[in-house]
Amino acid sequence: MTMAQGGGANAKELIRSVSGHSNNLMSEVAKVIIGKPENIKKVTIGILSNGNILIEDNPGLAKTLMANTFAKALGCKFKRVQFTPDLLPADIMGTYMYDQKSGEFKPRFGPLFTNVLLADEINRAPPKTQAALLEAMEEKQVTIEGITHKLPAPFITMATQNPIEQEGTYPLPEAQMDRFLMKMQMGYPSREEEKAILQRRKLRAKDDYDVEQIVGPRKVVAMQKALETVHVDPAILSYIVELVQRTRSDPRIDAGASPRASQSLFKAARSSAAIDGRDYVIPDDVKSVAVDIVSHRIVLKPESKIRGVTGKRIVNKILSEVVVPVIQ
Repeated sequence: MTMAQGGGANAKELIRSVSGHSNNLMSEVAKVIIGKPENIKKVTIGILSNGNILIEDNPGLAKTLMANTFAKALGCKFKRVQFTPDLLPADIMGTYMYDQKSGEFKPRFGPLFTNVLLADEINRAPPKTQAALLEAMEEKQVTIEGITHKLPAPFITMATQNPIEQEGTYPLPEAQMDRFLMKMQMGYPSREEEKAILQRRKLRAKDDYDVEQIVGPRKVVAMQKALETVHVDPAILSYIVELVQRTRSDPRIDAGASPRASQSLFKAARSSAAIDGRDYVIPDDVKSVAVDIVSHRIVLKPESKIRGVTGKRIVNKILSEVVVPVIQ
């Protein structure tokens, strides 16, 4: 099968539908989030890939607004948890409560039982509570009192965190960082963008935003399944493997990216292709998401951190060194 052939007529039709819904979704979110089209596309890629997203930046840069707006446009059940130092695992997972009427213990589910979970300021909670998210983020299930409960589909964690240098924050453990499909930053708006934000607020005449529902839970799951029809050439697979393998041999790195990074690149590249209306992956699909998917999974050596080396810099260097495959 060549790149031009893709996955056949049926696949092309499926991907055309995914592309249409995805672009409508991004357009709706862009009415609220001004000047961040790349960030909006990355979040859409994360949703299509059924992956968790971590947004790190300073307070007030629309991290929470991004997650909230996407949840409304997706038409999915949404829960927000403000992570604090006294938050306990049972506060987010739930627990079993004694029912006097039935004489039995019944589950009282926590906010994890939703479609889109906004974990706001996730790194303000202690490691024990952060660890309670691991099973939900990866296996899409929660174990309470030894009994496993499946979470609704889709289940996506959109977490925000303040830079770890800020007072009262805890660095997320490596195992949890690895379960985030991608980590991204919002960045400050330009002068023109900030003025546009004020102008829209003036025209709206209220603080709240009106967001139209574009899809629903079933449609989101169908879109995620449709990505299985996107063709990935063996040369693209080799390219993904080479990018990730290079992180494990770099002398500045203590621990390179895991095989989960390769799988995340594979899924995100398919999502990127589908958004662009293609039923086949090209190298640019991989390159466009590589930094956000791989860099946060790298554990740098202490001396590298002292010298100011970052995971982003290393991944960008790897991207410039690895030969880009030519797909026929």
